[in-house]
Amino acid sequence: MEQYKNILENISKYVTLNEEETEKLIGIIRTTKIKKRQFIDQPNYVCQYRNYVVKGSFRSYFIDNEGKEHTVQIAIEDWFVSDFYSYITQTPATLFVEALEDSTIFQMTYDDIEGLCKEIHGLSEYFRITTERAFAFSRKRALSNLSMTAEERYLEILERYPNIVKRVPQKVIASYLGFTPEFLSKIRKNLTSKT
Repeated sequence: MEQYKNILENISKYVTLNEEETEKLIGIIRTTKIKKRQFIDQPNYVCQYRNYVVKGSFRSYFIDNEGKEHTVQIAIEDWFVSDFYSYITQTPATLFVEALEDSTIFQMTYDDIEGLCKEIHGLSEYFRITTERAFAFSRKRALSNLSMTAEERYLEILERYPNIVKRVPQKVIASYLGFTPEFLSKIRKNLTSKT
């Protein structure tokens, strides 16, 4: 039970599961080790798993028609990561989901989660809440990209997620924020000169 401590604590922030429900949830979890640069989702394949990051970090991204990468999500411990559109609709993925470090994840299949959610109201509630929060965050990020300067967006991620900025390669941070690594270096240099 100790190995599931983090995910169970995450769930308990939102809902309460009894012992039997907890055992059923643990019964559908598969622990998987992922090497740095390994993909857990790729375009044209249906995303079968909801992935919970136990240890490590990931990014999800797409490649545009000109071959440029655009990072849409960065995930570290205690976060879920997948091509969520593919997972929820069970249609082919459009994103790559790649490990940025050697990582460990808990994987739960779409069918297993759907089955348990029909049976366990608390679990259904948990996934509803976390999906809504992810949607709200995605909407906030889209608005930030439209209304904030590049420097303000960098300062926001620096303030909210200092761990991510320290661990994730700068080219990934730049891609996530919508600019080049060179432009990010310029922003960081400007901020350093202001202090």
